[in-house]
Amino acid sequence: MRDLSGPQDAPPDAPALCLLHGWTATADLNWYRCYETLGRHFRVFAFDHRGHGTGIRSREQFRLEDCADDVVDVATELGIDRVIPIGYSMGGTVAQLMWRRHPSRVTGLVLCATAPYFAGKPERRAFRWLIGLARVARYTPEQARVWLSDQLYLQRKTWEPWAIREASTHDWRMVLDAGVALGEFSSIDWLDEVDVPTSIVLTMRDQIVPVQRQTQLFEMIPGAEAFRVDAEHDAAAASTDRFLPTLLRAIASVEARR
Repeated sequence: MRDLSGPQDAPPDAPALCLLHGWTATADLNWYRCYETLGRHFRVFAFDHRGHGTGIRSREQFRLEDCADDVVDVATELGIDRVIPIGYSMGGTVAQLMWRRHPSRVTGLVLCATAPYFAGKPERRAFRWLIGLARVARYTPEQARVWLSDQLYLQRKTWEPWAIREASTHDWRMVLDAGVALGEFSSIDWLDEVDVPTSIVLTMRDQIVPVQRQTQLFEMIPGAEAFRVDAEHDAAAASTDRFLPTLLRAIASVEARR
């Protein structure tokens, strides 16, 4: 859990930013290079989603809706009334659902490297495989944790040791369930109802969430403004020098339109 108090001269009614991380990441893995700068300008809080890192463990089926409710619960515990969710990839779906389920608590949205849906035709086979793997993990959770952690390590040899340790704390059964929920998510039917200032940060070299799909998100939200960054899907951590100034402009746009 991260809670950055922000500048002392911030207006008392200023909303806080909640940084919502992507699938298989944690708050720190996603945002660690952004905390210091954002904390100088805003009240910021961030925590791990269910099953990720130190996030809530539950035997219940993973639901993105529960993650959206968690944000409101954490904000309430921190004494924060109004929030601008900054949603990255899967965190973008959580931010969208937070607006839909708790509109009185959301004063704006910043959606980064995300989309109105994740399982188009090219991804459907992968998500079907994920459903099967999630079922296996329910019966062999420890074996799944070891195998998936090893696979993650092999694919992320450039990660620093702290990052490997961070990812190894996942409850992989829940993380796999989260992937299934992500594949089933769609906000297409209600995006045109979004009535708060919204900024979309598009990662223009993204190989995970196609730019066309990110653009569709921008086009479907009334009055949304687009901010482009020449970077891949992991821009927040790998291309922070380009991503962070773009994110600040996107937040400033939401603030100006509030």
